[in-house]
Amino acid sequence: MNIPQDLKYTKTHEWVKIDGNKAKIGITDFAQHEITDVVHVELPEIGKQVKKAQPAAVVESVKSAFDIYSPLSGKVLEVNDSVLENPEVINQSPYENGYLFVIEFMDEKEIADLLEADSYKNLI
Repeated sequence: MNIPQDLKYTKTHEWVKIDGNKAKIGITDFAQHEITDVVHVELPEIGKQVKKAQPAAVVESVKSAFDIYSPLSGKVLEVNDSVLENPEVINQSPYENGYLFVIEFMDEKEIADLLEADSYKNLI
């Protein structure tokens, strides 16, 4: 199971890459294994306000649909259009090409609630 040390994680299997006041968000390697073959993705609209721990996106497999929760509150700055056209990239590269969206987060204190890689590894 791939768990990059430079990312933060949630108990609901999202990852976060913090860069200044921006956060790139996706699902973990563990999550994409559990979901299996991703066939469809719904992403939030650019400019939409998302709230921590609230559904922000949907990832669908042939079996079911899974809500993806925003790890932080903020405004959506960017969505990864390539996963809309080729959702299988989430399975192939969950931490790089398969990211979902980028937000400008509002409250730096929310970062403290995220898990470090070792804590996430112990969770799964």
